[in-house]
This record gives sequence, structure tokens and C-alpha cells, in this order.
Amino acid sequence: MHNASSWEPGPPNASSPGCALGCPNASSPPPPPPPLAVAVPVVYALICAVGLAGNSAVLFVLLRTPRKNVTNLFILNLAVADELFTLVLPINIADLLLRRWPFGELMCKLVVAIDQYNTFSSLYFLAVMSADRYRVVLATAGSRRVAGRTYGAARAVSLAVWALATLVVLPFALFARLDEEQGRRQCALVFPQPEAFWWRASRLYTLVLGFAIPVTTICALYLALLCRLRAMRLDGQAKALGRAKKRVTLLVAAILAACLLCWTPYHLSTVVALTTDLPQTPLVVAVSYGITSLSYANSCLNPFLYAFLDAGFRRRLRQLLACRPAA
Repeated sequence: MHNASSWEPGPPNASSPGCALGCPNASSPPPPPPPLAVAVPVVYALICAVGLAGNSAVLFVLLRTPRKNVTNLFILNLAVADELFTLVLPINIADLLLRRWPFGELMCKLVVAIDQYNTFSSLYFLAVMSADRYRVVLATAGSRRVAGRTYGAARAVSLAVWALATLVVLPFALFARLDEEQGRRQCALVFPQPEAFWWRASRLYTLVLGFAIPVTTICALYLALLCRLRAMRLDGQAKALGRAKKRVTLLVAAILAACLLCWTPYHLSTVVALTTDLPQTPLVVAVSYGITSLSYANSCLNPFLYAFLDAGFRRRLRQLLACRPAA
């Protein structure tokens, strides 16, 4: 699976949690240091429990809310991606504890695909949400409506994002298979010869399509938005509308900041993996597990951002838990 080690030379592979830079694709990873052997499964289990509870609450609220809107639809899709990932995280934990893959090749392909969906779809939907915020804020500043911004159009965009993510993830599912190494069955991405070339290509593929392009797009949108707003003079009505939209824009920015905080170390480690040959020391393995855990944690952070930054979300959740009709 994808984040089992930030510096693994092979693919996203839960069976290679400690494989450091430069080790061959099929090589067996060293066992984690004793403290990590206990701590990492506990951390993963905590992320799984919090993520399942939080994302289930988000899905519960958004699916039961009578009034549908574009921003909530995109947040719903983010929650679906996070929920899918946390649902398969117990398989990662079992694989880590057993040090082998007992679930069969079909499950191997499925879990790797879901793992990669989480990697790519989060930033893709954040890029779409940033583009939506760009259009909304500029239209609000100009005291006009956003042309074509309908719930139906947002559904079509969401389906397009999932279709794009499917195309991007497909190679990982095709390469994922069971591999025997030192008597242990592993779920791994098994590349053709030359393995080193295909491994580097897979890491560069993830770095460019899963991080560099969407993050560059998001930063360009926010920079352009700031420049446009600085050059505009807002009338009284536009300022009032802007204050009404500020909360949603803040929420989107906070989700983006959390995503970058959790994922930037993982993608920076790709740069290290492609340019440096680090020795497989206990410190390198420990840092690798830390980066992995941080990227996993992104799947349980977003619900807390909704709860802290969106009073309407908290109110709807209380109403639904109390079985009262939502306002």
C-alpha cells in the first residue's frame, strides 16, 4: 500500500514498511525497531478509529441536510475518499503485525487502488474547491452571480474528478500482486525489468500527478485571487456578501493547509528517495514511519476542521443526533 514507507524503493506497499532508499523492489524490509513494532500499529489504529468516526459524522450530516449546495458536495466527496481509506486501514495494520499478506491477490489490488485514490483524489478535489472559491469570491466582489454554478454541474465535475483519479490509479492496481520474498507473501507493486527504472518512474509519477500539478494549480488560483482583490474596490453590498462568504473560504483554506501539512513531507521524501542513497538505519526507518503516519492522519483531520470552523455543521449534527428536523 502506498504509504507503508515514505522511502520504500518499491511502490506503495504495506508489506515494505521499513525499506529505505535504494533497496531493490522485491527485497524484504527489515523488521521495525522494537518500540516502533508496538507504537506504529497503535497509531494506525487510533487514526482508523478517529477517521471512521469523524468521516461517518460528516457523511451523516451532509447526506441528511435538506439544502444541497456546491461546496458541501465537494466536501462530501472528500469525506468519501477519507472514509474508504480508513475502512481498509485495518488491513494495513494486520499486514504490519503479521509481516505477511494473508488476504489474496484481489484484495491486494483493491486495497492498493483505494490507498492510491486517497493520495490523488484529496488534492484533486481541493483544486476543484479552490477554483470554485476563486469564481465565487470574484463574483461576490463584483456583486454578480456565478454563471453555471449549479448542483448538477458540481455533480458532473465530481464524477469527472473520480474518473480522472481512476485513470491515474489504474497502473498501480495493474502492477499490484502477491510476491514471495524469503518465505513471506507480500502485497507489492511488482515491476518488470529494469525494476529500478520502473520504481523511479512510479515515484515521479506520484510526485508530479499527485502533488506538484494540483498544488501548483491551487497556489496559482489563490495568488491570482489575492491580486485581483487587491486591484478591486468593493462597494458596500459586495463587502457584506464577502463577509458572508468568508467563513466558507476560510474552511477551504484550512482543509488545504491541513492537507499540505500532512502530505508535503511524504512527497519531499520522494525527492530524497530519487536523489539520495540513505543507509537503512533505525533512525531512517523511524522517520519513514513518522512520515507515513502523518500522511495517514490527513484522513481524520478534516472532520475536526468542519466542527471547529463551521457552526452550521455543529448545529446540524446536534439536531440530527437529537432526532430534530434540521433548520
